[in-house]
This record gives sequence, structure tokens and C-alpha cells, in this order.
Amino acid sequence: MTEQAPATSNFIREIILEDLKTNKYQGRVQTRFPPEPNGYLHIGHAKAICLDFGLADEFKGHTNLRFDDTNPSKEETEYVESIQQDVKWLGFQWDSLFYASDYFDQLYEWAVQLIKVGKAYVDDLSADQIREYRGTLTQPGRNSP
Repeated sequence: MTEQAPATSNFIREIILEDLKTNKYQGRVQTRFPPEPNGYLHIGHAKAICLDFGLADEFKGHTNLRFDDTNPSKEETEYVESIQQDVKWLGFQWDSLFYASDYFDQLYEWAVQLIKVGKAYVDDLSADQIREYRGTLTQPGRNSP
């Protein structure tokens, strides 16, 4: 008895095609690869790089390399340089290079605005309390206070 392979879905490509058809973003395709520079890349990163850069290439779009460098105690220049080399080794070149830390002040201001209009709040729970509220694999978590 032979089994048929399940039908594959290419939902991301389908979304892009629909957006292009409806001119949702004026025909522009823009992707980004946002690694945190706290270690070397692994196979999962390689898959994401190929997807992000590959789709942009396929649709004549652009891909930015945007380092999510918001945790300076775990990040090092060595990893930034290694990630850049790995992206190039995979055969891709980014259009623009960004660091989240470059616009951290803007992100902070947006957070303050969201808090002021009641769309966000400051969570002052301790690390132990957060773990307690989160729940476990066998017990559901609780709503935040």
C-alpha cells in the first residue's frame, strides 16, 4: 500500500502573491533577518536566512539585517561579525544594516505612550512571581494581576 504525501502549503508565498495582486504595499516586498548577537548561528537560523532573503530575491524585494541587540550583557561583537560572515557564506547580501539599540529611545517613548493610553502596563512582579503566574506543563498559568 502506498501513501500519498500530504499536500504542501506555501502560505507565506501565497500571502505575498495576494498582497502584490492587490497592491497592498505598492508592490514592495521587504523582509528582515533579526538575530540576537549572543551566539553563533545554527541550522534554524540558516533556514530563516534562506526564507527571508530568498523570498525577497524571488519577488525583487529587499532584506535588512537587523541585530536585536537589546541585551548587552549577553552580546558580543564577535557574534555580530560571525553572523554577517555566515549570511554572506550562504550567498546573501542585506540591503541595510540596523541595530535595535540605535532606536531604543524611540521604542521606550512608544512604550510610555501605550502605558499612558491604557494599552500597556508596567509589570512589577518579581522573577519568582512571574514563574508562579506562568504555570507549568501540567498546570495552567494565572492571569497577571
